[in-house]
Amino acid sequence: MLNRRRLLQGLATGAGAALGVPLVPGSSFGSSIGSTTPKRVIFFMQNQGFDPATCIPKGMHSSGSLAKAELPEPISALEPYKERLHIINGLHGMHTSPSHSAFFGALGGYRGGDGVPPSAATIDYELSKALPQTLLPHLCIGMDSIENMTTKPTIATLSASGAGQPIFMHSNPNHLYQMLYGGISTGDIRLQHEARSNALNQIEMLAAAKGRSLPTTDQQRYGQYVQGFKDVNGLRDRLDTVADHLRQFAPKVDERYTTPEFETDWHDCLLDLGISALTSGITNTLTIGSGRGEIFGAWKGLGVEQQGHNLGHMNQPDNPIWIKIRQYNSRMLVRIMEAMESVPEGSGTMMDHTLIVYTSNNADKQHTSGANWPVMLLGNFDGAFKTGCFTQIDGNRPINALFASILRAAGQNVDRFNMSDQLAKKFDERTGPLKEVLA
Repeated sequence: MLNRRRLLQGLATGAGAALGVPLVPGSSFGSSIGSTTPKRVIFFMQNQGFDPATCIPKGMHSSGSLAKAELPEPISALEPYKERLHIINGLHGMHTSPSHSAFFGALGGYRGGDGVPPSAATIDYELSKALPQTLLPHLCIGMDSIENMTTKPTIATLSASGAGQPIFMHSNPNHLYQMLYGGISTGDIRLQHEARSNALNQIEMLAAAKGRSLPTTDQQRYGQYVQGFKDVNGLRDRLDTVADHLRQFAPKVDERYTTPEFETDWHDCLLDLGISALTSGITNTLTIGSGRGEIFGAWKGLGVEQQGHNLGHMNQPDNPIWIKIRQYNSRMLVRIMEAMESVPEGSGTMMDHTLIVYTSNNADKQHTSGANWPVMLLGNFDGAFKTGCFTQIDGNRPINALFASILRAAGQNVDRFNMSDQLAKKFDERTGPLKEVLA
């Protein structure tokens, strides 16, 4: 009973935090409200740190063009896409207390920690509100070992919709496929989808009825769970209204879903589902947690036998294990870009209006102070960001400044993100976005 109760609570809380508002009546997939240019943002967070030596070309110590530079081996898959790449070094996150992981603080720009609830909304959620509305404004997927993804198919460590309001990420591709495409499927998937839908409808009605008998002090908290089930059921109904459209984008279900040989089979399936949610227009904000924001993670499918915390105690530069993991990530980034490039949009493609943010949830390494937080950007977000370059930031500017810059590019007139005047006096040398990265 305890495990079942936790599962239902996780499902309800995660859905309630992630689903947001429905598609505005009369608007179309991928179209913006009051704008002709849709945009989307993908955050790719690798755990265990992002050593700058694994992304900065040798010999580059100051800002400059990447045109004649050779990318390091770990990110060599991005070599053909250098003109779309912007490597940033020198931001910090000392105020987030990253250590093993900053958890919610990595995307929130505030103090985080294991078991510490979010103190404010994270940048991915704030962008999902600023960008054109979609059926599912924000989707989070998490990649880990098969054991962890099976026993804990939903987990919340990186994203939040507000203080004390975590957003759950999906780690079982079978569950996520049912949520997104169960209504257009056939056979066992359709039967499972219908059974799951009926169960959730009954749970919603039962929960709503039982909640009214609770003391007033408990009704508000309980109401969040009830709302979570309402959102799940509402999303299912909304997706059913665009079934014909979704059939064009639903990934093919194969043996990787049901009988994965390695955890990377599920990683690939999750990425396929995330890409399909973007290209179909179901969502405009995707967060990928490789390692799920914790100290675990496994990549046996790459021939890496080491897993979990031990990986964080290895030096990353010239390490064959970390070269494999970072190359795998780079190939995933390429897959995202190629998918975005394949879909026409406006006078160009989806990729022309997309920004990919690749970094780690604990700065440059395991057990870090957060003094250096490397980031790679891919895409220019409809011309908002400089590309094809390396930027070295030697001042005292936090990751919050980058997040504020992305919000600016999304149309929000902000100078700071989740940073009070008092905190900024200590951790940010100036106000406003990063002029070094904006076009």
